Amino acid sequence: MSLSDIFGLQNKVGFITGAASGLGAEMAQGLALAGADVVLADINAAGAELVAKRIRESGRKALVFQLDVSKEDEVEKVVQAAVDQFGHIDILFNNAGVAGSPGLVHEMTTEQWRKVISVDLDGVFYVARAVLKVMMKQGSGKIINTASMWGLGGSAGSAPLPAYCAAKGAVVNLTREMGLEYAKHGITVNAICPGTHRTAMVEPWMQNEVDIAALVNYVPMGRISEASEIRGPAIFLASSASNFMTGQTLVVDGGCLAGPGFSFAK
Repeated sequence: MSLSDIFGLQNKVGFITGAASGLGAEMAQGLALAGADVVLADINAAGAELVAKRIRESGRKALVFQLDVSKEDEVEKVVQAAVDQFGHIDILFNNAGVAGSPGLVHEMTTEQWRKVISVDLDGVFYVARAVLKVMMKQGSGKIINTASMWGLGGSAGSAPLPAYCAAKGAVVNLTREMGLEYAKHGITVNAICPGTHRTAMVEPWMQNEVDIAALVNYVPMGRISEASEIRGPAIFLASSASNFMTGQTLVVDGGCLAGPGFSFAK
């Protein structure tokens, strides 16, 4: 058995939501690096097309679909269109998400709450449901839901994000439930829980040297992760290397959740 037998994704098709930028773009490029063809779905189709161009230049196929994951009818149509063109979906990275604006619960409007929940939780359900119908027919598949380290602990030590924490916590437990439900059907379901990576979602907290220093001080490893560092964990969860894992969470946070004692202070 070779390394490519363990981590290679030749002849596989990956479907990535939120693929136009940040971690989703890196997940898509990581899958292509390992040999997969990819479907990039994002509300920002122009951004996804730029990522797709890089993937095609590397020799892999890439399709782009504009998709708002909070619209279940759109999700069903895009998943079907992807299957019509590629014939199968072997890997799903259920990654699209928004953080929302920081604020305490009593200060949040219902509109602010629903905006986050509709994308970060409802969207995960809609996309998983559509892709699972395909995978059940195939009798195989890998689903990786993007949760967060804040799905396993409260975020208020850095910034109060109650809707985001609620949604990501729900994604963690939905992953466990789905892992159990589909374990006997050849489909694994796991979650990846990123910490602080250099992405557009984190940029509002990186406006000056003081803010950046506070973020760095929060991470035991003493640095902010580059977005590209998600590629390795993504390939692991998408490949045969993780075949005996399901219903689990893989935390990629530089040690933030390993123990108490770290605080976000300027």
